[in-house]
Amino acid sequence: MEQIRSEDVLYEDNHLVVVNKHAGENVQGDISGDFPLVEKVREYIRHKFDKPGNVFCGLIHRLDRPVSGAIAFARTSKALTRMNKLFAEKHPRKVYWAVVEKAPKEKSGFLLHHLERNEKQNKTYVYSEARKNSKEARLKYRQLISSDNYTLLEVELETGRHHQIRAQLSAIGCIIKGDLKYGAKRSNPDGSIYLHSRELEFEHPTSKENIKITAPVPNDKLWLWFESEIQKK
Repeated sequence: MEQIRSEDVLYEDNHLVVVNKHAGENVQGDISGDFPLVEKVREYIRHKFDKPGNVFCGLIHRLDRPVSGAIAFARTSKALTRMNKLFAEKHPRKVYWAVVEKAPKEKSGFLLHHLERNEKQNKTYVYSEARKNSKEARLKYRQLISSDNYTLLEVELETGRHHQIRAQLSAIGCIIKGDLKYGAKRSNPDGSIYLHSRELEFEHPTSKENIKITAPVPNDKLWLWFESEIQKK
């Protein structure tokens, strides 16, 4: 059985495993039939700790298939229940990096929209005012650095809606590189989009200590250039 690589494990203890997801990996099983990340993590736990039988691995939150970065799993049902409650009530800090085709008009800002999901199209539509089936979506962004053709934004989510960052940034003309669904000029060869779950910060479900995790960017020339330029600052 396929399992995650040890170098992709960003944090682990008896309760949690946080993994640096690769773009293109499906988190849960879908119609593609590809072996999902949650099962790869389960196999990793089984082999590392020599656990016989059914190994528990609970999914705490999700990332879209073309997105990379930090994603957390629970190793016990108790941890899953507590983390689900924490994510629902205290809203852990989720910071993303997004490479966009066009810089925003303002260097930093707050976006408030109302999003409506179309499940048949697997797409989210953005509205300025509330509609019957819409949900409020809030995020903060700031411009970090620009190359000749692209701009790197740091995005911090205040809500967690379907395709939220992709849809909201597209609505202000900041289309994520490679994201054809939301207006990109062209796709990336590997099917990824340039959206990366950079930081995940939350209260540990048992120790209550503050856990902050940073996920290295994908092994990609543009991503690595942006990361190196940020480190020079």
